[in-house]
Amino acid sequence: MAEPRAEAPSSPSRSPERQGAPLQVRTRPLDDPGSLFALLPSGDAVTWVRNGDGIVGWGVAASLEISGPERFSRAQRWWANLCAAASIDDTVSMPGTGPVAFASFAFDPDPGRSIIIVPRVIVGRRSGQSWITVVGAEGDPRKELRAVSVPEAPSDVHWEGGSQTPEAWQASVEVAISRINHKELDKVVLARDVVARVEGTLDSRSILATLAAEYPTCWTFSVGGLVGATPELLVRRTGDLVTSRVLAGTVRRQGNEAADATMAQSLLASGKDLAEHEYAVRSVARALAAHCTDLDVPDRPHVLQLANVQHLATDVTGRLADDVPVLGLAALLHPTAAVCGTPTERAMAMIRELEGMDRGRYAGPVGWCDAHGDGEFGIALRCAEIDQEAGTVRAFAGCGIVAGSNAHQELAESNAKLLPMRHALEER
Repeated sequence: MAEPRAEAPSSPSRSPERQGAPLQVRTRPLDDPGSLFALLPSGDAVTWVRNGDGIVGWGVAASLEISGPERFSRAQRWWANLCAAASIDDTVSMPGTGPVAFASFAFDPDPGRSIIIVPRVIVGRRSGQSWITVVGAEGDPRKELRAVSVPEAPSDVHWEGGSQTPEAWQASVEVAISRINHKELDKVVLARDVVARVEGTLDSRSILATLAAEYPTCWTFSVGGLVGATPELLVRRTGDLVTSRVLAGTVRRQGNEAADATMAQSLLASGKDLAEHEYAVRSVARALAAHCTDLDVPDRPHVLQLANVQHLATDVTGRLADDVPVLGLAALLHPTAAVCGTPTERAMAMIRELEGMDRGRYAGPVGWCDAHGDGEFGIALRCAEIDQEAGTVRAFAGCGIVAGSNAHQELAESNAKLLPMRHALEER
């Protein structure tokens, strides 16, 4: 059996599109490697894991940074050309085997910076089957597994204010509520950020391991310094099956089973939260209808319980009527009403006016795609941007503002949504 840990030799970032070098890709089955997070070497790794299954990677075989409104189509063209030229030897043949690109897209095309990374080594597990993929190396890919160091937690963490003070952000929410009440738009999502300054080791592996342990039903991700655990699946494509999970409408957990059950029932009966949720579901269903048949949109949401909050949730499914890849579906869906608002253009303009910050890749699509067009993209929520050189972590949270919203309650909700990253960074 191969050693169930891994270490990546240094590998410079390169773009095959620029260098004209086709990728040599080898995938082989692997004995169960145990925790996928325990395989990761120090430094910037890529991950997409839920309930212990998923894919992780390290090293850089190819990468691309892009911006602008055509970021999705440019990424898809780059990826398609790279895969078409690649020499692929895949004896497993499952979604996520062969070459895989991890991607994290900017929320706003201007000035947004989106990142696509093809790892040099990829390890995955799905439905009891594990595999390893190596790009650019000869011989048995399983020889890439080696012992790694144990991640260290920071010695001290100091939280600071973000782009706006809590009071200024509440004032922005009040402005948004007033405009909604005057029928300028139906919903807008306003986000805020906080910054942690870290002393000692800032190792994303310790953050990822904590997030995965505390939020196992979320998708724990890491791409290009953006790390988090999102409960919201923007889109999954597996063959012709398409799935999207919509979350909108939130209450904080009370830490008591009876109280949480009462809050869940209140959430299901809340006109304000149901209206917010309906806007989000409608935007997803309308977008998927352009490419899907047999679209299943439940009439009523259910309540999704996480460790810190409860959400109204709806799972939308359909069958592809054409061969659009998962990147194309992500482009079609982004931005949903769950992270932007409705109508989209008015909500986006209000976000740019009132938030007072650049979201970066927060609330943008994050996930992976393979050479067959399959993949999974979540919405980058419950996340933070890590700056290793500066020793800072910038965490984000956003709230949906509709008629009936209350600025004080929205601030409390944003604080609840910031807790996962706070706890992950401060966990000892």
